[in-house]
Amino acid sequence: MKLYVYCLVEGVDELPQSLQGIAGAAVRLLSWEKLSLLVSDFAGEAVPVTREHVLAHASVVQSVLEWTTPLPFRFGALVSEEQLQSYVVAKHEALEANLAQVRGCVEMSVKIIWDREWAQEPAANIGHEKPGTAFLSEKKREILGSAARAEEAKRIAEWLEHQVRELVRKTEVSKNPTEKLILAVAHLLERDRLEQYRTLVDDTRQRRPELHFLVSGPWAPYSFANIDLEFKTHFGVS
Repeated sequence: MKLYVYCLVEGVDELPQSLQGIAGAAVRLLSWEKLSLLVSDFAGEAVPVTREHVLAHASVVQSVLEWTTPLPFRFGALVSEEQLQSYVVAKHEALEANLAQVRGCVEMSVKIIWDREWAQEPAANIGHEKPGTAFLSEKKREILGSAARAEEAKRIAEWLEHQVRELVRKTEVSKNPTEKLILAVAHLLERDRLEQYRTLVDDTRQRRPELHFLVSGPWAPYSFANIDLEFKTHFGVS
């Protein structure tokens, strides 16, 4: 029997008895070095990636967010209790530092869609080119369009950062994730600034009507947890 790990928390002494996690298992607290982790038992070597399991993981982490800021693990973290204790004891200073970074904060997500054509206009004689030349011309158009899109994404990211910098503690940016989704940004901000943030983002989106903003949250600070890679590397677990 292994443990499925949801998140790391501080200042939590008990959980609601009704809290259920992956496969309907009861979620419980394990504590070492003044740190606590939410875990549940799991019989197996890997957790299937299903909609039900992903939602169960997110539900557990989100329920903790109601009264504290968890440091969430990504979906699928399985480990023995001995390994988990060893990890927490060995890395408690780094984990406390990570918790301090997100303490009292939530994550907000901003995705920006720009519905426009990024490929460069075709040359006037493209229909008269030989097949090989036409192929190279088309690839050149695509490359130039991609470069223009990347440059515009950079400008939009800088513009958005300038608008919200007074309210945001930290930012994670993903440029050019898809053809239409030109920018995806995660913002870490203090809970008591949430309404100010929403108002500011709403005002900001009015200044660029050609951009479509998708704003969601508050979420647990997945983008700022910084513990998954170290956890997997330390134990070689998934």
